[in-house]
Amino acid sequence: MELTTVWFTLIALLWTGYFVLEGFDFGVGVLLPLLAPRRDPHGETDRRVMINTIGPVWDGNEVWLLVAGGATFAAFPEWYATLFSGFYLPLLLILLALIVRGVAFEFRGKLDDPRWRRACDLAIFWGSALPAFLWGVAFANIVRGVPMNAAHHVTGNLFGMLNPYALLGGLATFAVFTLHGAVFLALKADGEVRYRARDLLTRAWAPVVAVAAGFLLVSQIEHGKAWTSAVAVVAAVALVGGVAAGLRGREGWAFAGTAVAIAATVTTLFGDLWPHVLPSTTSDAFSLTVHNAASSHYTLGVMTWVAVVFTPVVLAYQAWTYWVFRARLTRETVLGTAPGAGGVAGAEHGAAR
Repeated sequence: MELTTVWFTLIALLWTGYFVLEGFDFGVGVLLPLLAPRRDPHGETDRRVMINTIGPVWDGNEVWLLVAGGATFAAFPEWYATLFSGFYLPLLLILLALIVRGVAFEFRGKLDDPRWRRACDLAIFWGSALPAFLWGVAFANIVRGVPMNAAHHVTGNLFGMLNPYALLGGLATFAVFTLHGAVFLALKADGEVRYRARDLLTRAWAPVVAVAAGFLLVSQIEHGKAWTSAVAVVAAVALVGGVAAGLRGREGWAFAGTAVAIAATVTTLFGDLWPHVLPSTTSDAFSLTVHNAASSHYTLGVMTWVAVVFTPVVLAYQAWTYWVFRARLTRETVLGTAPGAGGVAGAEHGAAR
């Protein structure tokens, strides 16, 4: 297998890991005002429960994005340069949203002031909702292609990226990530937060499945291949299966189903894209492919050995983190009145005290 193919596949795997893991982070942030309303006398405690479910892992999940960006820069510098210039505004909005969200997580508990906590909660909501939507818009445009000239400069603008297919992609990622977050909360929390998450799953699954299936269908009609159509079917079946498991109270299987659905969808999109990395709608001769956008063979070879050595270490560490913080959280846990609450509170990173 050519090294360009290897690195295209690895980058697809990195984005898959990012969307599967950061997807439920985004979902929890979006659901914060819905599952823990301020009018509820226990609202503040329930918001702490929700934030603490992702407190030990959210920053580790974002590492997948950093590595995906770094791998793209090193393996396909022409792709990286064109993306970050042509998609400058949406990527800047995503970056700013992630920064504001991270600051809100870290500093929410630094001031014992309801107004401060309310501002941080709004930052967490919008810092989750905007990337959840804009990542779908960005990837839909990557698969669809953008106006690009012979110098590989994107000649379109932001409004051109807000085409119907891209907006459908953004709506699909926003909806699926939100559902993924609800399933994660049902798996990771207990008590009122868990029951509200399961109730939301009961009420919201139908439109989410419809939007996701619509996006997959349009993607395959416009850009699909035979094998990616099969993977798209796997994504749809996994999503429906995850919903069915969630409705029966099988949260672990439900989370596995939504995770597989997201992973299969990312696989479908990268498969539809291959061998391009960024198609040109101006002329196919101007498109970027894994061949004309790649680094030298020597560079790819060195990177491959580095990935072989360090990737298992990173995966093992992250798996260990999830194992350590596998216990369900309750109101009693975050208030410090449950057995073992001290250990959990010590891992909150100051996000929800």
